Amino acid sequence: MKRKLLIGLITLGIILTGCGKGFISADEGSSIASSTATEYGPGIEEAIALEQSYTEEASEDASQSASTEEQHAEVGEIVLPKYTAMRTGDEGGTIEHITYTAHDYAGDGSEYTKEANVYLPVGYSTDKKYNVMIILHGIGGDENEWGLNKSTSRVKAIMDNLAYYGDIEPFIVVAANGRAGKVGGKEGSGVNSFYLFGQELRNDLIPYIDSHYSTYADYSEGYDLSEAREHRAIAGLSMGGMQTINIGMGECMDIFGYFGAFSAAPTSNTASKTASILKDNEYPIYYFYNICGLQDKVAYPSASAAAKNLPSLCDQFVDGENFMWQEVAGNHDFRIWYLGFYNFAQLVFNK
Repeated sequence: MKRKLLIGLITLGIILTGCGKGFISADEGSSIASSTATEYGPGIEEAIALEQSYTEEASEDASQSASTEEQHAEVGEIVLPKYTAMRTGDEGGTIEHITYTAHDYAGDGSEYTKEANVYLPVGYSTDKKYNVMIILHGIGGDENEWGLNKSTSRVKAIMDNLAYYGDIEPFIVVAANGRAGKVGGKEGSGVNSFYLFGQELRNDLIPYIDSHYSTYADYSEGYDLSEAREHRAIAGLSMGGMQTINIGMGECMDIFGYFGAFSAAPTSNTASKTASILKDNEYPIYYFYNICGLQDKVAYPSASAAAKNLPSLCDQFVDGENFMWQEVAGNHDFRIWYLGFYNFAQLVFNK
């Protein structure tokens, strides 16, 4: 197992051109690159610099023609400009920064405090129940990578506008830190922490969300997470896409009903392995959405091997019904990942 992880991480460190921390200053980027290089090994500092080559935030005045103004969102190859415009006040949702108790699953198992960002839709009320989507970052990022820590977040703008124009039923989005261990902790904690995140999802993060927000789960100590799986989705970019596949579908099918992998990383399970894991699965898969850029030299081989032919190997996936493989012109960056989020947000919770 460790050999596989090291090979995958060395590959990422050498050729990675995306999946990192967005919306940061040059000084912050240098600091993160330095700490992450120490954690993962040579090559990652250059990779993280490439990761930050393209980011976007919401626009105060998204340009749009009369024709696009009349259009509504649809799953496709572009994010309509009006869906990237900032909405404030009574038209915009809110972002909360939370802390919760987690365990160092990649280390000694001790408790420590973790952070996450939570998007609450406009008009959020404890009198209503909400679906929940967990979104995950790449190898160089953390809970802030998706930009869900600021009012100009592109994710927030997309969610606000999809709800404003009536394209979706509003839901909660949780941007989590996908490392299930103390960064810079004991030997192996940095390498293994991405692959052990299923334990944190199950034991720490999701119980916190269900106990502190108005979700469909009937929270109590030791409650059954599977009872609300049709109201949970998980998605991620690059390394987070790997986690969606390897952990979301590979370990946590009882927790999630919807899955989104954006440019899934090189250590993602192949389609044949996923089909084998799901051979005896009894939980319905409501949707599995995938996207990758055709020019993505980092992830296209692994992402396509993980998902492109999955319906032919596993009858639990039916193309056009609960499965979509989307490949578009693009590289390993947020042009693809924001489009992936925009499309996936329209596909979830429609069973």
